[in-house]
Amino acid sequence: MTLDAQPVLFIFPGQGSQYPGMGKDLFDAFSCVRDVYAEASDVLGYDIAALSFDDPKDQIHLTRFTQPALLTHSIACLNIFQEQLSSPIIPRAAAGHSLGEYSALVASGALDFASALQLVNERGRLMGELGEGEMEALPLEFQAAKHIAEQHYCAVAACNLPDQTVVGGRAADLDSLIEQFGIDFPGKRSARLKTEGAFHTFYMIETAMQFRSTLATAPFQSPAVSVLSNASGTFHTKDPDAIRAALFIQLFSPVLWNANLNHAVENGCQTIIEFGGGIGKGQSPAEKKPNLAGIVKKTFRRHDHPPQYSGVINIDTLEKSIALCTT
Repeated sequence: MTLDAQPVLFIFPGQGSQYPGMGKDLFDAFSCVRDVYAEASDVLGYDIAALSFDDPKDQIHLTRFTQPALLTHSIACLNIFQEQLSSPIIPRAAAGHSLGEYSALVASGALDFASALQLVNERGRLMGELGEGEMEALPLEFQAAKHIAEQHYCAVAACNLPDQTVVGGRAADLDSLIEQFGIDFPGKRSARLKTEGAFHTFYMIETAMQFRSTLATAPFQSPAVSVLSNASGTFHTKDPDAIRAALFIQLFSPVLWNANLNHAVENGCQTIIEFGGGIGKGQSPAEKKPNLAGIVKKTFRRHDHPPQYSGVINIDTLEKSIALCTT
């Protein structure tokens, strides 16, 4: 059974899925991947391949560099996947987690790659320079996380699963929150995330205000493929100005990722394919696994007909995904 006859959702990861060496195996093997990195370097004004593969100045985890590096890797993975198929897949929809929403907009035709790079380059710069605070992943549902967060001057930043919510705030406020969390929820464990700010909370309002003018001049078009909005949890409208506004709001509003995934499946998506990034303790691309696979599987583990999942992040996963699409 081939996937190009099925309703497919393309998804793209956000920050946290970057690592030194990301994309090197695909770059060495495929000319179309090298073309993506060459275009990105021309747009950005620095060698994104050297930063992504060698990271000589230890910059890949800085937000201003993380965002263009991940966007480049995601689109490179998408392009080589489509090139290897006998007939490219036209997905039913596309979605991305936080930064990944920009990759989804490229995949949909709403943005060209160069314009998306310019946007995330500025977005990453502003988030890194103006960012304040940190983030904590709590094993709580949204309302419980919101209740405890707001008692400590913090806010919900992302809803990844029904029982996994990320909150953000100043370090001291998060420390106070976690102290109460340990009392209220003994036996549960939270995790501090490595970020340069409390992204997707009120700490990003100044970033959003400065980013608005950049969004206003970006050449958005009506997407040819439906794109899910992190801010609403449902599909963007086709209106470019409305997409700009939603991306503005996304900066200081929770990423409704669990709602995004469920909305896509409720609207007929039966297969999910992830592009870009990678997580895992190993150092090389071959040792990494797709970032969002666990969230996807947990989201639909009690679903009567869970969507089929595949990821494209390195040569091994590319080959497996191509085999899945052609058998």
